[in-house]
Amino acid sequence: MNVVLVATLVLPALGALAAVLFGRIAGTVFAFLTVVAAAVLPIDRATGGEAGLNPWHSVDLPWVPALSLRFHLGVDGISYPLVVLTALLTFLCCLYTLWHVPGDRGGRHLVALLLVIEVGIVGVFLALDLILFFVFFELVLLPMYAMIAGWGGDGRRRAARKFVLYTLFGSVVLLVGLVTLVTAAGTADLVELTGMRLSTDVQRIAFVLLLVGFAVKSPLWPLHTWLPDAHTEAPTVGSVILAGVLLKMGTYGLLRIAVGAAPEAASAASPFVAALAVAAIIVGGLVCLAQTELKRLIAYSSVGHMGFVLLGIATLTSTGLQAALIGNLAHGVITGLLFFLAGAIKDRAHTGDLARLGGLRETAPGLAGLLGFAAIASVGLPGLAGFWGEAFAVVAAVERGWTAAAVLAALGAALAAAYFLRLLRRVTHGPGLGVLPALRRFELASWGPLVVLALALGLVPALALSPAAEPVRNLLLVVSGAN
Repeated sequence: MNVVLVATLVLPALGALAAVLFGRIAGTVFAFLTVVAAAVLPIDRATGGEAGLNPWHSVDLPWVPALSLRFHLGVDGISYPLVVLTALLTFLCCLYTLWHVPGDRGGRHLVALLLVIEVGIVGVFLALDLILFFVFFELVLLPMYAMIAGWGGDGRRRAARKFVLYTLFGSVVLLVGLVTLVTAAGTADLVELTGMRLSTDVQRIAFVLLLVGFAVKSPLWPLHTWLPDAHTEAPTVGSVILAGVLLKMGTYGLLRIAVGAAPEAASAASPFVAALAVAAIIVGGLVCLAQTELKRLIAYSSVGHMGFVLLGIATLTSTGLQAALIGNLAHGVITGLLFFLAGAIKDRAHTGDLARLGGLRETAPGLAGLLGFAAIASVGLPGLAGFWGEAFAVVAAVERGWTAAAVLAALGAALAAAYFLRLLRRVTHGPGLGVLPALRRFELASWGPLVVLALALGLVPALALSPAAEPVRNLLLVVSGAN
C-alpha cells in the first residue's frame, strides 16, 4: 500500500501534465484514478499503537540528506477522510469543467491548475516531515492565485493579490513556528515530535506562531478578510476547492502539528482559542445577515462554520476533536455543493445580487430544490452532515465547563438558520428573472455525489468517526501526558 500512498500524489501531478498536453479529458481521467487510489488506502492498514502518531501506512525516504530532511508520508484515520474528500472534490471540479469553463480561456490549463492544487493539499494531509509539510502547504499558493486571476470575475486581480498577501503573511509566521520546533527538537519528523517533551517556553512560542499561521488559512476571525473577496471573484470550481478542502489545511495543521507537538501550550491556550472561535461564529452569522450577494454570503458562512471546527479543537476532548473532524468533512461537502449551485445560478441569471434574484422555485425548480437541501444541511438539520459537527462542538464546550461559549455558539447556529432562510426567501420566492435553464445532466453528475455524501454522513456519522477514533485517543493521551 506504500505504492498507493505515493500514487495519490503522483497521479494528479501526471494528470496536470496530461491535461496541458492532451486536454481536459485526460486530466479528468487522472483525477478519477486519484479518487480510486485514495479510497483503497485503508486496505491492509496497521492497527493499534501507543500514544502518539501511528500511521496506517508510511513512506520514509531520504530527501535532502545533508540537511537531514526526509520524504516522509503517512496516512491515518485523521488524514484519510480529508485525502478522499480532496480527491473527490477535485475530480468533480474537473468533470464540471468538461462542459463549463468560465470566460474565454482554455479549459485544459484550468484542469491542470486544479490537479496541481490537489497535489499540494493531499501532500499537506500526508506529510510527516515538517519541512515537507511546508513545501506542500506553499505549493497551493501560486496555482490558486493563477486560477482566481485568470478565470475569476471582474475584480479577480485585486482578490487574487489579497489572497496572496494574506496567505504569504500566514506562511512566513508558520515557517518561523515550524523552524522553532525543528531547531528545539533536533528533528523535523512529526512522528518523533508528537508527544516529545519540549520546554514550556519553546512550546508557547511555537504554538502562538503556528496558531497565527494556520488561522489565516482556516480562516479564524479576525484574519478572515481575504476569504470573501477570493470566493466572490473565483470561478465556480475555484470556490469549491477553496471552501471544500483548502481551508481544511489550516484546521488540520492546527490539530496535527500545533496540538501534537506543543500539547502543553495548546492546553494552556485553549480558552483563548475557544473565544476566537466563538467570535468567528457570531461575527460570521451577523455579517451574513447583512450580505446582499449570493457567493459572498456563502463565503462568510464558512467563517462561522469553521468557527465550530476550531471550537471543537479548542476543547481538547474526545467529543470536541471528533466534532471538529466530522465538521471539517461536512463543511467541505455542503459548502462545495453550495458554491456549485451559486455558480450555476449566477451563470443563468447573470447576477448574484439577492435583490435581483427570485422566483427560482417556479423558473428552475430543480435548482431551487438542491439549494434548499444544501441550505438546510448547512444549518445543521438532524439527519444531514452539518448536524454532528456543530451540535457536538457545543456539547464539548459544555463538557469543558465553557457554558457561555456553548450558549454563544448555539446562538450562532440560530443566526445560520436565519440567514439561510433569508437567502431561500430571496432566491426561491418572489418575482423572478424569467425562465432559467433547467438542471443539466453534467451538473447532476458533478453535484450528485455531494448530495449523497451529505446524507450518508448525516445518517451514518461512523463513516468519518470510526477511522478517527484511535488517532484521536492517541492524541489526547499526548495532551494528558503533557499536563
